[in-house]
Amino acid sequence: MSGEEKARTAIAEIVDSVPGAQLTPIQMDLASLASVKEAANKVLATTARLDVLMNNAGIMAVPPATTVDGYEIQFGTNHMGHALLTKLLLPLLLKTAEQPRSDVRIVTLTSHSHTRAPEGGIDFSRLHCADPRSSPLTKYGVSKLANILHVKQLAKRYPSIKTVAIHPGMVNTNLSTTMRQSFILARILMPIVSYFSAAGIEKGVLNQLWGTTSAEAESGQYYEPVGVGGNGSPPTEDVELAEKLWAWTEEEMAGWEMQAKL
Repeated sequence: MSGEEKARTAIAEIVDSVPGAQLTPIQMDLASLASVKEAANKVLATTARLDVLMNNAGIMAVPPATTVDGYEIQFGTNHMGHALLTKLLLPLLLKTAEQPRSDVRIVTLTSHSHTRAPEGGIDFSRLHCADPRSSPLTKYGVSKLANILHVKQLAKRYPSIKTVAIHPGMVNTNLSTTMRQSFILARILMPIVSYFSAAGIEKGVLNQLWGTTSAEAESGQYYEPVGVGGNGSPPTEDVELAEKLWAWTEEEMAGWEMQAKL
């Protein structure tokens, strides 16, 4: 089933539960900054407010490759794609935050696997290549660490928006498919681990829904299921690294900026 077919199936299920719900699918490829910009333009052209941006998609432990823009595939998809989408939608999010009784949030999904990032957190010299020397899980960890650091910078720079990083836990989705393709041992063990340890979809979404709705969620924080803070690795608290990632990301996105007409 294609992504568009899955979206339309999900919409049909929601409308069945909430008759009259107005939902429109917008296709986007996070591994293409041009696709991200096109999707953001469609959002800006079709809605006057945006209360929640949930950066939910991603890839894990894929073979060495680069995005169409030349970034290491996991970093380019999991961090750069979401960072550009967030940047382009920020004017609308900030405009909505000015409205009375608003509660605007950015919820970015990360992973406990951020702890797999190497010493020093992020080697910026390896982000513009497939980086075959690093393991797929190490590169995944770097991308997930970047998610957390980016959230902390968003919270610092845009205090009118509550911004949190969420680890959903081990959830029984197709995210582990690529890991099984990359590692023979994972091909054997993942079905067993998933059967005994992975949560179903209904339970797996609880932490991100908590981050979207709970008054207890604090901006700039990383939470594990459900609403448990304080478990970030030391690099997640590295202010200098967070500032460096922000500056590097902003420079990379400079050519993709656009003037939003709100």
